[in-house]
Amino acid sequence: MENGAAQPVIVAIDGPSGTGKSSTSKAVAAQLGLSYLDTGAQYRAITWWMVTNGIDIEDPTAIAAVAGKPEILSGTDPAAPTITVDGIDVAGPIRTQEVTAKVSAVSAVPEVRARITELQRSLAASTEQGIVVEGRDIGTTVLPDADLKIFLTASPEARAARRSGELKGADVHTTREALIKRDAADSSRKTSPLAKADDAVEVDTTELTLAQVIECVVTLVEEKRAAR
Repeated sequence: MENGAAQPVIVAIDGPSGTGKSSTSKAVAAQLGLSYLDTGAQYRAITWWMVTNGIDIEDPTAIAAVAGKPEILSGTDPAAPTITVDGIDVAGPIRTQEVTAKVSAVSAVPEVRARITELQRSLAASTEQGIVVEGRDIGTTVLPDADLKIFLTASPEARAARRSGELKGADVHTTREALIKRDAADSSRKTSPLAKADDAVEVDTTELTLAQVIECVVTLVEEKRAAR
């Protein structure tokens, strides 16, 4: 690189829901001047499109047949990440209980994963300064050559408390059951399951504040940059 410009750094942050993944990833990207991609939002977006278009979520063949249809665009500014489907802003609709309940089934379809993985790789490849990509299979499948891989974990209780804080009107017990069910589905699916990459740094966020998690990850990224 001329002018001694820093090489783009690609950071993969994986882990189950409620570990502080999104908040951490956004803050780290903003602090370090990197782009940010929430891959879960892309899976929610394609799920929202399937639901809106009356596709039978119980039928993987039906889902596979239309996986290439919706046009999904992700804005990667960590201060204001955006997501549109066929030009419609879906940032709100993709967070509904209905989409949340169906996203695992849609995400398990190999054609859906192939389509979304391709989107994610092209976004990561086109970033100039680098990017923080958060999801469930980034370090293992999407970007196996990422410069830094982080796997966030937390106890089911801590995660449920965080999630029910985010989901208005959700009680902790129900949220905890839903989380465990979704993790089991995502960890056991055949295509790109939720898993920790062998070379990922595991960070248990159970006892940490969000600020501490962010500080920890920023330090890891800076160390990685300095070592190159």
